[in-house]
Amino acid sequence: MESWPMLAWLLLLNLIADSLKGIQARDFTVKDIVYLHPSTTPYPGGFKCFTCEQAVDNYECNQWAPDIYCPRATRYCYTQHTLEANGKSVSVTKRCVPLEDCLSTGCIDLQHKGLKVCTSCCEGNICNLPLPRNASDAVFATTTPINHTQRHLQSASVIMMCLLVVFAT
Repeated sequence: MESWPMLAWLLLLNLIADSLKGIQARDFTVKDIVYLHPSTTPYPGGFKCFTCEQAVDNYECNQWAPDIYCPRATRYCYTQHTLEANGKSVSVTKRCVPLEDCLSTGCIDLQHKGLKVCTSCCEGNICNLPLPRNASDAVFATTTPINHTQRHLQSASVIMMCLLVVFAT
């Protein structure tokens, strides 16, 4: 008679083990967060940039930047930093911009005024925290290809060339 309780425990443990197999741990994705908290972003892929016009320095800009989402027509965070020859900040402008505003990043020396203007762009949520101070900082940093169509055309042409080589031999 003692075998029945043991068998019942074995069956119960087997049932619990089977039900646990269906549960899988995973990380939340952006899609999950938007689904669970629809007020988190105004639209899928929504992001924020530090935003200020002609702030005295980076601290002043970032401290008082409004906490709002970028307009849907924008995709990048832009930073323009004007500084003196000794490196002291003169003005900082940060905002959300479309691709067209990011095509001329880098630094320009204004010799007649003794100033340097460095411009950078980045893709991502509040990615424009630091200031560009030289040519190595003043870049256009993206996480996705700028022209998806061009990439697909290149892939298709490589595949076609491979097929031609295979069938030609």
